[in-house]
Amino acid sequence: MEEDRLGRRIRAFRKLKGYTQEQLAKDIGISVSVLGEVERGSRKPKIDLLHKIANQFSINVEELQ
Repeated sequence: MEEDRLGRRIRAFRKLKGYTQEQLAKDIGISVSVLGEVERGSRKPKIDLLHKIANQFSINVEELQ
């Protein structure tokens, strides 16, 4: 499933950049539960959320996929 891979990549970048779920969620304006669902692959993030995450990590959206 594509969402699983995407979620694992988001989690890996989050940890690499030193963010907790709480910090990242607050910085991009979503709840921790939504971020957790995205990381677990149970929620497919919309493109605007992917852009917020990528911008926070200073990467391109393509690097998350």
